[in-house]
Amino acid sequence: MIKKVRIGLVGYRFMGKAHSNAYRKMPMFFETKSVPVLKAICGRTEKAVVQAAEKFGWESYETCWEKLLKRTDIDLVDIATPNSTHKDIVLAAAAEGKDILCEKPLAVSLEEAEEMLRAVQNAGVKHMVCFNYRKVPAIILAKRFIDEGKVGKIYHFRALYLQDWIVDPDFPLIWRLKKELAGSGAHGDLNSHLIDLARYLVGEFDQVIGIKETFIKKRLKLKATEKLTSKLTAEVGKEMGKVTVDDTTLFLSRFRNGAVGSFEATRFAPGRKNHLHIEINGSKGSLLFELENMNELWFYSREDPEGAQGFRRIQVTELNHPYMNAWWPPGHIIGYEHTFVHVVYDFMKAIDRDKNPSPSFVDGVECQRVLNAVEKSIQAGRWMKVE
Repeated sequence: MIKKVRIGLVGYRFMGKAHSNAYRKMPMFFETKSVPVLKAICGRTEKAVVQAAEKFGWESYETCWEKLLKRTDIDLVDIATPNSTHKDIVLAAAAEGKDILCEKPLAVSLEEAEEMLRAVQNAGVKHMVCFNYRKVPAIILAKRFIDEGKVGKIYHFRALYLQDWIVDPDFPLIWRLKKELAGSGAHGDLNSHLIDLARYLVGEFDQVIGIKETFIKKRLKLKATEKLTSKLTAEVGKEMGKVTVDDTTLFLSRFRNGAVGSFEATRFAPGRKNHLHIEINGSKGSLLFELENMNELWFYSREDPEGAQGFRRIQVTELNHPYMNAWWPPGHIIGYEHTFVHVVYDFMKAIDRDKNPSPSFVDGVECQRVLNAVEKSIQAGRWMKVE
């Protein structure tokens, strides 16, 4: 029997579009008893949210998230809004007994994240953080290789997340560059993905030490009507405002299993549009993955015969690879938007089984714990324990 899961989405710009597409595509390619229904989308600007509802295929719209959460025809609340709004929406949704999918990072602080976790656990609702890169088939294959011992004892986790979209000093002061709205800059936005992948692939963090820098201290303020826009271009005024987040954060880590890690997140790498790169080195071999070539996993094995050793490219598009039997024939690659479809699929599958999906708010809190420890280490100028 088909169970309709009525979705209420808060947010309609970049992530709102990605999530809307995922809800629409999932039932076309994946079989689940629970099926998402695009019931209502919510945004503050009525004209814009009406256009989004029509374009993305939502049945209705709201301009007030409090009103959306009170609706009895909403089962799952999806939060794709600025980071500073996550906590209030999660607490209210949990109080209404709604299941919750929340964008990353979970909150602007560890304290907020822990409060949100307590709320969903006390309410007994299902909860998931949209760490969508966990849903890349090549990443799951890397996890399988690690679990099967193909890499051996892990020594190094090396990670970069490089972008360039704010290198221009005339780029305006959007919400992502304000601490009160974003919590942090490249650290929370980009390092959160790297931290989650590290926890998923390697294990829990033990200690961290970091540095950060804000290269452009002031930028042109947006006009009042554009304060919360996430668009990469926006109408600006003439008044300057202070950038209160990091442009780049780098840190080193020690993992509890003895491995060491290096992490670099920046929005000041000209030519790098969305360059996420991870490499794992172990006693038996190495793994390499780059998001801009997300259908490929590179694997080196020391157990290959001498004279035949070397990195080999695995095209992760075979029907026996994770998620791929729902998509296209081998060699027909998938893209960024498919990771969100996989998120939705895993949430619907969890509802089918009456279990909580993964990654959950527990993972969101643990990621926030590492983000917080890095920030503390920068303030103190020393290694910081991840408690």
